[in-house]
Amino acid sequence: MSDFTSNFWSVYIAGITLVGIFACMLLLWFSGQAKAMTANDNTTGHVWDGDLREMNNPLPRWWVWLFIITTIFALIYLALYPGLGSFAGKLGWTQAGQYDAEVAKGNKEVEPLYARFNGMKPEEVAGDSQAMAIGERLFMNNCSQCHGSDARGSKGFPNLTDPDSLYGGAPDKIKETLVQGRIGNMPPMAAAVGTPDDVRNVAHYVMSLSNSPHDSLKASLGKAKFGACAACHGADGKGNQALGAPNLTDDVWLHGWGENAIVNMVNNGKVNQMPAQAGKLTESQIHVLTSYVWGLSNKAGATAMK
Repeated sequence: MSDFTSNFWSVYIAGITLVGIFACMLLLWFSGQAKAMTANDNTTGHVWDGDLREMNNPLPRWWVWLFIITTIFALIYLALYPGLGSFAGKLGWTQAGQYDAEVAKGNKEVEPLYARFNGMKPEEVAGDSQAMAIGERLFMNNCSQCHGSDARGSKGFPNLTDPDSLYGGAPDKIKETLVQGRIGNMPPMAAAVGTPDDVRNVAHYVMSLSNSPHDSLKASLGKAKFGACAACHGADGKGNQALGAPNLTDDVWLHGWGENAIVNMVNNGKVNQMPAQAGKLTESQIHVLTSYVWGLSNKAGATAMK
């Protein structure tokens, strides 16, 4: 790890860069000073293909000056811009700064497009066809990588088109998720539940809560052990949106269905993260995206606003 915390590589790269530039200048000077042994006809005595003779002519002036200008430009560039290891350059230019400036410029240009939606409620925005077209683009660019282009998600990534929601499906909760992100943490619970058999019994009890196929005897034995899970999921298994604890009584299985999937979850736990979008999207964009996501699972409500 010391390679990544010391400035050795910065100094090394800067040294190689400068040595390369000055070596080129030295080579140019040396080639202009060196005298080759020539015959009376100004040839060096080297002959190719029988009649192609090497002359001892100086380098063209335009080539020499172009070479000099190139090395001078390189030195000036390295003084102004980052290129010498950790030296930032006199202009203080960075890729991150350039990116932020371009994003800010782009956001300023499109802000008038979002202006008319700012004063509208999310439910009203969800009923506006233009806003939903914009929201769809925002979703495809920023959310579809995890939730899919159809927003139906996949294993480990929530389906946004159904009414099931870990933290609540109201517009304010969706916006809160977009702005702040979410970190869902299911701790390993095997030690609290008991033996491996107890864990499997709990798995069958969990499946029984949603009327999924299960072993009723194992489920009855697992009911008492479910108390270790009730702190988050509730005694009735209906979950807790304040904690992001899933409702275990429906047929929505975010991380996989079945005895083995539940046992794996109890034994190993799970950490899921939804990254915050506040630093990536403007407030107006988040407002439109919130409305779009809300409309995915509330099409009837959105249509009523048209």
